[in-house]
Amino acid sequence: MSLCPNCGVAVDLDAKFCRTCGAKLTEIPIRTTQIKYDIKYRPSYSLLEVLVPSGGFITAEAGALIYMTGNVEVKTHTRVEQSGLLGALKVSVLGGETLFINDYYAKGGEAKIGFVSAPLGDITRLEINQNKGYIVQSSAYIASTPNVKLDTQWQGFTKGLFGQNLFMIKTLGEGDIFINTFGAIDKHDLGQGEKLIVDNYHLAALSTTCQYQVRMFGGLKSTLLGGEGLVTEVVGPGEVYVQTKNPREFADWLWKYIGPKVQSAQGGKGFHFGPR
Repeated sequence: MSLCPNCGVAVDLDAKFCRTCGAKLTEIPIRTTQIKYDIKYRPSYSLLEVLVPSGGFITAEAGALIYMTGNVEVKTHTRVEQSGLLGALKVSVLGGETLFINDYYAKGGEAKIGFVSAPLGDITRLEINQNKGYIVQSSAYIASTPNVKLDTQWQGFTKGLFGQNLFMIKTLGEGDIFINTFGAIDKHDLGQGEKLIVDNYHLAALSTTCQYQVRMFGGLKSTLLGGEGLVTEVVGPGEVYVQTKNPREFADWLWKYIGPKVQSAQGGKGFHFGPR
């Protein structure tokens, strides 16, 4: 068996068309690249370095590149090719991600490439197979190996079930996906029936073997007065990845210091960029 590069569903090696999405497999290369990786400078300033074998490639979020060796060929394309026009717009508009992604190909030998994401924090690898995938924060995605696909048709993304402007994406296929968290990563392995309740802004990823329910923190009074918003109740078996820092709390804390200066400047002459 192999995987359809278009939708990630298992297909027979001699199949000419995918029975799920209808893709013509003879026109889409089957991706089976093995990529070595190293995560440096953990946990606060993590950097992902990958070694791509000759002829292989890795896909990464546009803007994530730090460096690459001279034998790398970059092919930029839109998410339309992967998710369709509607899916690509959902990732960009709802998930806050760029419409573009890059494929980095190693030509004439092994290539070394470094990636990083905007949040100050850690990076980890999640292994995806036909028996276990992951639901991850859309903004946490850095890179993925061939045969990994982000499912933008999943209702958790299309309907924004996690609320608070937080969108999660379900992974399909087989391979590795690398995610970046804000702060350190706190991993929890849940046994059968074991429960963990996580603030949604701290939820980085959970395995698809888990059951989950999104709800308010306590009652309405607790939500309004207790400083908490929505939480996700996760039930094992499976893995839950928690990020130790809350981006919304950080933004509120930062605004306490820069807010008065911004408001003062706006009340006077304000900010000005470029020639008058």
